Amino acid sequence: MRINKYLAQNGYASRREIDKLIERNEIKVNGEPVSPGQKVTEKDKITIKGKPFEKPKFEKKVYFLLNKPKGVLSASKDDRGRRTVVDLIDTTERLYPIGRLDSETEGAIILTNDGDIFNKVIHPKGEVYKEYYAVLRGEIKDKELSRVAKGVILEDGLTLPARTKILKRDQGKSEVTISIREGRNRQVRRMFDAVKCPVIYLRRDAIGKIRIGNLEIGKYRKLTSEEIKYLKSL
Repeated sequence: MRINKYLAQNGYASRREIDKLIERNEIKVNGEPVSPGQKVTEKDKITIKGKPFEKPKFEKKVYFLLNKPKGVLSASKDDRGRRTVVDLIDTTERLYPIGRLDSETEGAIILTNDGDIFNKVIHPKGEVYKEYYAVLRGEIKDKELSRVAKGVILEDGLTLPARTKILKRDQGKSEVTISIREGRNRQVRRMFDAVKCPVIYLRRDAIGKIRIGNLEIGKYRKLTSEEIKYLKSL
């Protein structure tokens, strides 16, 4: 099995985080640096940041939906001691977030120890749209919103088509919803910056069919069996 999949399935971190560790030569197999596609077996000795990796005897798969507050990092831990989304979940299981929300963005984020569903949710080919509610500075024009929907050129390339809707335009502000299926850094904010209507407030309301509904900011709940089944079917 590929090393990133092996470690993710055993609850160490997401495949993306593991690949970053591999790029920094912080993971070794039998004393040698590895590549992301390298395969391992149970007999191999894996070290991460100089410490032996031990496969957990048994780890129950858990799935949570958190309504992330502002000022909280979308990470499993932070070297500078800042509060992370994992800190808000009361569980003994080792968790990591699926995807990221920037520090100033509120809303839905899934946390789990199931590495298999990570790429299913975040990969653009998975067609999982993430829906956001945004308040913009300026009364955005229809042609500007159409540009955002069709795709705008950012410094890291053209964005994929998005779903957009105007909710309100009044007194120098606009309220819109936007659904995207990419997960670039601060993507929604950068898309609206590109049409000169910067985001004042941003909240993610849904990840595919999973919605925060009336879940209060800073609170979390377990995913239902139907929601878990939906994620695994992607």
